Amino acid sequence: MGTIKQSYTAEFKQEAVRLVTQGDVTMAQAARDLGLSYSVLARWKRESLTKGDQAFPGKGRPENPELDRLRREVEVLRQERDILKKAVGIFSPRLR
Repeated sequence: MGTIKQSYTAEFKQEAVRLVTQGDVTMAQAARDLGLSYSVLARWKRESLTKGDQAFPGKGRPENPELDRLRREVEVLRQERDILKKAVGIFSPRLR
C-alpha cells in the first residue's frame, strides 16, 4: 500500500512556525504535539524565515484563470488529435 500525502493549510503552517519561534516549546515537542515530523516543521520554519509572507502560497485559485482554462482546452484538443491519428491509421488502406 502507498502512503497518503497529508496537506496542510497555509494558516496551519504559519501557526506551527509561530509556535516554535515565539513560544516556549522546542521544535521537537511542537512537532510531536502537532503530529508532524521534525524535518517537516524545520523545513516550514526555514521557508518562513527566508520567504516571509510568500512562504506558503498553497494551491489556491490560479493567478490567471484564463490561462488555466486554455491549458485544459489544449489538453482536450491533444487527446482528440491523438484519437483521430489512430482512427486514420486503422481506416486508411495499408501501403504494401
